[in-house]
Parts: sequence; structure tokens; C-alpha cells
Amino acid sequence: MLTIALPKGRIAEQTLEKFEKAFGEKFVFEDRKLILEKSGFRFLNVRNQDVPTYVMHGAADLGIVGLDVLEEKEYDLIKLLDLQIGKCKVAIGLRAGESLDWTKSEIKVATKHTTIAKKYFEEKAMAVDIIKLYGSIELAPLVGLSDCIVDIVETGATMKQNGLEVGPTIMESSANLIANKNSFYAKKELILDLRQKIEATL
Repeated sequence: MLTIALPKGRIAEQTLEKFEKAFGEKFVFEDRKLILEKSGFRFLNVRNQDVPTYVMHGAADLGIVGLDVLEEKEYDLIKLLDLQIGKCKVAIGLRAGESLDWTKSEIKVATKHTTIAKKYFEEKAMAVDIIKLYGSIELAPLVGLSDCIVDIVETGATMKQNGLEVGPTIMESSANLIANKNSFYAKKELILDLRQKIEATL
């Protein structure tokens, strides 16, 4: 049996649709259930951020997760396939009409994506003060908490509504099928067969 960690919500639904296409069967989580067992698969319904953790620790053989979450966690996992769903980007957000002042001795950045943000500014040899926030990140530049934000952008509407504009893109992201290294070697045929079947639905 293969255990697959899925992120709750839209990505899980779109992934299960791909499984339906690949295997010609319905895969649906029953009301509020967190585990779905069917046709040799066990699906786990977990929070997006937690998918790589389940896979890393071997509680799941495989996972479906955004590249941004993978980059943020920096776990040693195998990327098998880009599912081309859940497309978004990680970008800088600034107060409308402003641009980043690279002459400052330090840039203050508010974000949930601390690893990605830190890496980006360090690669540009810029000193950065990262302020970790868990929500309402758009507020930070408006009230002077930070010079800019680093956040997920799908359409840019949220930033616009809050008086910000989308600045430079740091990375593009979409949902990927990932594997635990030990699982991959122990169940290689099963996993590669699954990858092939899913790839055929793309």
C-alpha cells in the first residue's frame, strides 16, 4: 500500500481528480474524515505546510505539495513530478508606487516564508531583517513594520486591495509529487508506476 499526504482543500480535490482519471475510480474523503483507503492507496488529509513533514518522517510515502513549501522546509525529499496545479508565485509586495531601496543598510521584510526571503536577499548581498508574521502580512508595510513583504501571489488582487503592488518575483510555484527517500527505494516499482499513470493525465 502507498500512503499519500494531500493538502486540504482545492489541491487535494484536483489531485484526487487526477487519480480518478488514472484509475477510473472515485476517490473522495467522506465527511470530515482524515484518512481515505481505497485500491491500495491510503490518502491522508493534512495541512499544506505539514505535507513535507509527514513525508520526511516516513508517515507518508508520497505527498503533494507546492514548491514554495518545499523550498521553505529544505527537507531532503525526492521531487517526482510537477502536477501543474496550484500555480502561484512567491513575490515581493511593496506600497503602491514605491520600489525597494537597495541603498539602505538593511531591508525589513515581513513574511511567513522566512527561508525563501532570507535566501533571496542574501543572494543579492543585502542585509535583511526578517519579521515573521502568520497572517494579514499586507498590513506590515502600511504601518511601517517593514519595507516590504514576501508572500504568495496568485492574481495580485489581495495586495492591490490593501494598497500594495506586486514587485519582483522570487520564485514560481506549483504542486509537486514528492517521495520519502526510503519509501522510494523500498517501493520503487509501485511509485514509478503511479508517477507514470498520473503523468499520463496531465
